[in-house]
Amino acid sequence: MKEKFIRFMSGRYGIDSFGKFTLILGVAALILSGWFDSFIFSVLAWVCVIYSYFRIFSRNVYKRAAENQTWLNKTYKIRGWFARQKNSASQRKVYHIYKCPSCRQKIRIPKGKGKIEVRCPKCSTTFIKNS
Repeated sequence: MKEKFIRFMSGRYGIDSFGKFTLILGVAALILSGWFDSFIFSVLAWVCVIYSYFRIFSRNVYKRAAENQTWLNKTYKIRGWFARQKNSASQRKVYHIYKCPSCRQKIRIPKGKGKIEVRCPKCSTTFIKNS
């Protein structure tokens, strides 16, 4: 059975970032249509799900890849913001992040060092912080 599915999917596009988004949007619209008993959400849900499966089973790989690349280009700033927030949250476990009072440059200092004098690498201003 698994081999048959692999043979069926060979040459087809498969799932990508835009496909995941449209599928999740369809499921969310389906849930909203159940809550609000709305025909518009129901139609939106089915359109998204059908379009997602169309993209998954499509043999026009280049066109689907171009659509995905367009999606990734349009959502670059949003995805980058979330990635920066995730990175900053993971660094806050080990480091204190201070801003230079004169140039607003972010400076990363290890936690647990006590009272230290920090020199900004950008403008060479020194200031004292409790780490």
